[in-house]
Amino acid sequence: MAACHRFEFKLDFSMDIESEAARLRAAAEAKPLRLPINRKVDESHHAVTPDGLSVWYTIQVSPHSRIQEAIFERADRMPSDDECRRWLSLLIVGTDASEAPSFPGAMTRRFEAFERNPELEAPIA
Repeated sequence: MAACHRFEFKLDFSMDIESEAARLRAAAEAKPLRLPINRKVDESHHAVTPDGLSVWYTIQVSPHSRIQEAIFERADRMPSDDECRRWLSLLIVGTDASEAPSFPGAMTRRFEAFERNPELEAPIA
């Protein structure tokens, strides 16, 4: 007698990016990267949307500055302006992000926002 197993597989193509962005921000705030040595990023700083957009968000700190960084990546194409802007408005708060240059044909976009504390910076000679 042959066994018959029924499997049900469901895909959820919706994602509440507001709550996912809040989760990424909380993970970055809880575990900021210490510059210049700690560049290891764990999976708590990463999200993948149902349509394949990979989103990384980190906060990097040094004694005199803080950097918020958001990275967007797709396997099939460059992430669009609209999808990046939607996430950026939820991830990087309190300042404007600048897009870093990328290589031609890249499927990755990187945005950074620098926050400096002039009181902690070394004087310019």
